[in-house]
Amino acid sequence: MTTRTALLQQAIAATGHSFDGPILAGGDYVPVVHDGDVAYVSGQVPRVGKEVVVTGRVGEATSLADAQKAACICAIRALLLLEAQLGSLDRIARVLRVGVYVQSAAAFTQQSEVADAASALLKSVLGDDGAHTRTSVGVYQLPKNAAVEVELVVRTRPAAG
Repeated sequence: MTTRTALLQQAIAATGHSFDGPILAGGDYVPVVHDGDVAYVSGQVPRVGKEVVVTGRVGEATSLADAQKAACICAIRALLLLEAQLGSLDRIARVLRVGVYVQSAAAFTQQSEVADAASALLKSVLGDDGAHTRTSVGVYQLPKNAAVEVELVVRTRPAAG
């Protein structure tokens, strides 16, 4: 087990959830497209198994703390998808961009604080390679009433061997 995989397992344990089994797309698309040295991860909602575990409008039905937990779950799902696609998290050379969408109440303005949780998780697992550009946006609605959705773009290293 690589250091990055061990750090990801620690992050998973901190959520109190299990991410056993494959992470499946929620519609008619592929979760990851790897084109040359760039991989694009489709938006991930805080789904564990078949259940979206954090739902609702942040600032109304959902707290900032719960939205931050949701952002971490989304980032974990994205990393698990990349690990499955690339064979190892060590092939991630750099996270280039993170997009964070927060289902927000009209008066909620802490989207960047929600996104900070995903950013911190990426840096905790990938170190300096997890530093990235980011957009955090408040939206009216997300698929399956998810509180948060996170997408990633990463630069990859060639496979060893």
